Amino acid sequence: MAVSVRLEPLLEKELELTAKRMGVTKSQFIVSALERALGRKNPYDLLLKVNAEVREHLPEHAEYVSPTKAAIRSKLSAKREASQADWLAFQEAKKQGQTWTAPDAEADAP
Repeated sequence: MAVSVRLEPLLEKELELTAKRMGVTKSQFIVSALERALGRKNPYDLLLKVNAEVREHLPEHAEYVSPTKAAIRSKLSAKREASQADWLAFQEAKKQGQTWTAPDAEADAP
């Protein structure tokens, strides 16, 4: 069924550019937007469905960790380990009555 809609020129241009960037036609973009607006297509529901399917294929008690989440965890772990090492070095220097400077502070020194 065909439906005609009048759009402001700027809105139509934005529609055209966005559809082109996404690699779909203007009609496909509009239909998709309508489906989301009417609750027929919910990205969150799709995410839940995909996550459930991924979990089905994992061994029991295994946890799926996305590559992004894994990278963030890795960076945070490295930062925490460096911080702990600095703290231990500070405590050791304090015991010996020495002043301690952070390794990154040494690199910044003139």
